[in-house]
Amino acid sequence: MYAPDEAARLLGVKASWLRRKAAARAIPCTFLGKHLRFSRADLEAIVAAGRQAPRSRRR
Repeated sequence: MYAPDEAARLLGVKASWLRRKAAARAIPCTFLGKHLRFSRADLEAIVAAGRQAPRSRRR
């Protein structure tokens, strides 16, 4: 399990963004009591949700 600062570093985002999204339940996370944690599966799901299909060029 990763703390928000560790998870943010791995994802390349700000820890504040990660905490805000987690508090809004917009990304997968785990609350252990008052402590926010992210599993490897949570991080993979966040990355997968952020992927976008390539745009095709119009000619």
